[in-house]
This record gives sequence, C-alpha cells and structure tokens, in this order.
Amino acid sequence: MPEPLRVVTADDNYLVREGVRRLLEDSGDVLVEAAVGSAPELLDAVGRLRPAAVLTDIRMPASPGAPGERPSMEGIDAAHAIRSAYPRTGVVVLSQYADESYAFELFRDGTAGLAYLLKDRIGEVGRLLEALREVTAGESLIDPEVVEALVRGRARMRASALKNLTPRELDVLREMAQGRGNAGIAAHLHLSESSVESTSTPYSPSSA
Repeated sequence: MPEPLRVVTADDNYLVREGVRRLLEDSGDVLVEAAVGSAPELLDAVGRLRPAAVLTDIRMPASPGAPGERPSMEGIDAAHAIRSAYPRTGVVVLSQYADESYAFELFRDGTAGLAYLLKDRIGEVGRLLEALREVTAGESLIDPEVVEALVRGRARMRASALKNLTPRELDVLREMAQGRGNAGIAAHLHLSESSVESTSTPYSPSSA
C-alpha cells in the first residue's frame, strides 16, 4: 500500500480548515501534517515539514474584508514563494472566484506544480486528491469554470480590439480574411502597399 501523501493546508477560516483536514485524512490517501491560518504560518510549516503538496486558500491571513471586496492574493504569493524555495512541493490554490486575473497571476512564471480550483470543490474529495497528485508530480490543473472564464476574457479582448478599429482597418481585415495579400488588398482598396502593411501586420499570423 502506498504511503499517504504528506500535505500542509492553509485557510483563514478555522471550521473550513478543520473540515478540509478531516475530509482529506478520511480518504486514507492523505496525511495532513499541519493546518494553519496565515501565510507566514504556511511558509514556516512548509520549511519545517517539506510536504509533498500544499492546499491553500487564495485569501490569507484571516481578514474578513469589506462586503463585495475581491480577495487578496497572499495565497498566490505564498504559492510562488513555496515553488521557488521548494520546487518538489506542489501547490493547489483554492478560490471562491472564477476570475481569469487570479489564474494569470498564479501561472505567471509557469504552470508546473500548480493548480487553481474553485472553493466549491472542497466537498469533491476525488477532485482535491486528483489536484494534489497532479501538482506533486509536477503537473498542473485548472478548474473547468476558470478555463471558461479565461476563454470569455480572451473573447472580450478580441471584441474590444475590433471595436477600436477604423472603417479602413476593418476593410483591410476583411480582405485579409478572403486570402488576399498586401498587393491585392492595396489594388482592391486603392491604397499604397505600405499603408496596407502597417494595418495588417498586427493581425498577421506571424505577429500572433
């Protein structure tokens, strides 16, 4: 029988912290070596215990914040510090928000050994165990709802960029979509090739 996965957990809410500890340990696959409530305590526990993985809330330390306030990112900062100092320790970050900005911040230096899950997954022990195993193996995992948020964000960016184009720039893009080169576009729209090139370059495949 394989040894239990050694894990340190962190959450500013005591009841959540202990509930997660119980869920993980009742699975028989995990040994929670420490359950802490702040980022400094988390970093200290990881330095002392060198666990295989960390499961941390994005919001640390315990500060209730104002109603509707977006969470602080001490959990993400701690994840970066842990991955830098202890590259064999994987980190799963839990958040209440399917927000692409937090995902980008977490994965800004690479995805290896990192996972981003919604806090709703706490009750899905199988999903938590999967994420812990993935990061322990140096892999990554992103909650499907966060992936959807990333896709929606990229779509909004593209739509916003198109709204800012002039009618002439839109004409050039339509010609590009029909497969015409710069010379053909220039002739069809009665423009100089240099004007077409300056417009089309940001949208050409080589510039993506």
